[in-house]
Parts: sequence; C-alpha cells; structure tokens
Amino acid sequence: MKQAIQQVQTCTTMQDVRRCVDALDDVLVPLLVQRSAYMTQAARIKQDMSQVRDEDRIEAIVDRVRALTKEEGGEPAVLEAIYRSLMEVCISFEHREFARLRADSLEGPSAPSGGGIVRAVTNVGAIA
Repeated sequence: MKQAIQQVQTCTTMQDVRRCVDALDDVLVPLLVQRSAYMTQAARIKQDMSQVRDEDRIEAIVDRVRALTKEEGGEPAVLEAIYRSLMEVCISFEHREFARLRADSLEGPSAPSGGGIVRAVTNVGAIA
C-alpha cells in the first residue's frame, strides 16, 4: 500500500488544491462525526466528571498519531497539533454531554423542578 503522502496529486492552480481538499473533507467530515459521537457514549459510560479528561489517554493518542503520521510520510508535529485541538474540542463536548445526560436523567414526572435549567445552562456552552 502506498503512503498517504504519495497519493497527493500535483496541483497547478488553487482551484485544483481546493477541489482536492474538498474531496478529502467529504471523507473526513463523516469520520469526524462518528468520532465525536463516541464522546456521547464515553460521557454515558464514565461515572465521574473527573474521568472525562484523561491525560494518559491523550498522550497515548498523540504517540499513536505521530507514529502513524511518520508511516504515512506526513509531518508529525502538524498532525499532533491538529489532534490536540480535536481532543480539546471533544473533551469540552464530552463535559457538556456528561452534564446533559445526568440532567436528562433527573427530569421526568418525579424529578424536582429546575432540571431544565441545568440543561439550558449546559447547552449555552454548545453555542460558544
């Protein structure tokens, strides 16, 4: 199998570059949607908010991404920066999901009033 870097087409115009980037985005976006959906599952499974940020896991992912990037002929520092940003956004999303899931479980016929306020405050962070 070819390295990913060897599959990059030679472009002669910015239109060519943008067409190729758009084609890659068509593949990346659905994969990133799937990846981020796992954060909701992680938020459901984790028992405590302190478990959402796992520094050991972050560093393991970075190490893995750097190694894969080298194998594919890319720049490890670039992919590390992208992944660190991605993980920070996912951690923020997972924090919101953790709070939302617990607020939703408090709501219902026997839930004390005010559960909706917790969800509304949590959702404000999703807008930012």
